[in-house]
Amino acid sequence: MSVVLPGATIGIVGGGQLGRMFALEARRMGYRVAVWDPGADSPAAQVADEAVIAPFHDPEAARELARRSDLVTLEWENADVATLRELEALVPVRPGPAVLEVAQHRLREKDAARRLGVPTADYRAVHSLDDLRAAVAEIGAPAVLKTARGGYDGKGQAVIRDPADAEAALRSVAPEGTELILEAFVRFRMEISVVCARSTTGEVSCFPVGENEHRGGILHSTVVPARVSPAVAAEARRIARALVEGLDVVGLLAVEMFVGDDGVVRMNEIAPRPHNSGHYTWEACPVSQFEQQLRAVCGLPLGSADLLRPAAMVNLMGDDAGTGLGRMGTVEMMAVPTAALHLYGKAESRPGRKMGHVTALGDDADQALQRAQRAWHALAADVDAVALAPARE
Repeated sequence: MSVVLPGATIGIVGGGQLGRMFALEARRMGYRVAVWDPGADSPAAQVADEAVIAPFHDPEAARELARRSDLVTLEWENADVATLRELEALVPVRPGPAVLEVAQHRLREKDAARRLGVPTADYRAVHSLDDLRAAVAEIGAPAVLKTARGGYDGKGQAVIRDPADAEAALRSVAPEGTELILEAFVRFRMEISVVCARSTTGEVSCFPVGENEHRGGILHSTVVPARVSPAVAAEARRIARALVEGLDVVGLLAVEMFVGDDGVVRMNEIAPRPHNSGHYTWEACPVSQFEQQLRAVCGLPLGSADLLRPAAMVNLMGDDAGTGLGRMGTVEMMAVPTAALHLYGKAESRPGRKMGHVTALGDDADQALQRAQRAWHALAADVDAVALAPARE
């Protein structure tokens, strides 16, 4: 495949914060950026050279993006596959629609993992209440019922703690007849992730293993390197590499995993795009995940994914009062050593919405996390649950 050089225009499907950060890196490296998003003031459109403002299912918008772009990449995995196939007939799309067909469907995702020798939780397909009852009888309780498609940041799922809960769980997740998946409940001691890049030439490079904490189904923080054994870290990287190669990804693949109480590393889910848990790479690695995505889709040599210093990232969320970051303790945050602030340009704050993130570096993972928490504490609107240890500067 030919190399796409600076001066070319990169199209992005999606205008959120991931597209924004990709656009910033692409423009820094001399590329033009065209964003396709329904919102005229989307985070990515604010920093792009041009934008196609139209619904994602609009075929004319797809053709317009193709006319403006030398290649197209993605910032979210739920883009319409049929529309992307039409787009792919006009301009290279990386990663391609075939990868999204797997990533958008939890059953296909789990089936692909098994085919590639990647451990997962036990699972069953569910189409009806009878299917669900049979699946619970086979897998046991507790188990997690999820929609096969859709759902994000903990939405579209329910925990079944007793077989008698099956009917109520089904009603809460989706109408009967919706395609669902029941997964065995994994008792885990840690959630981890790896962001892996694969270029048009087949070159692969994986960033370090991140240790993640979720709150309310949404990522709260990531610490790198993950505080796991060398064997667990090696297995996590093996899994990520097996998936990025086996699925023929060109671009990035983020792989979320559980480290079980039994010591087994199991894939939870994948996303063929930059990932929230990879934001630390801005400050902590020679290239960010966004530059790595650009290099991969353009056919350029991949950059070093080595960790320069231990790092941590904490998300900044909209608060219940709707005031978000309007009362930021910016001065206090800036006084935290190595802390860096990234805001996404979102005009409206609401509960559960990612408004930005902070990162910090340290001599070790513990110090990096403590610094990131202190920076977050200064900025966040609701930090009642935070307990900070004495400072280690």
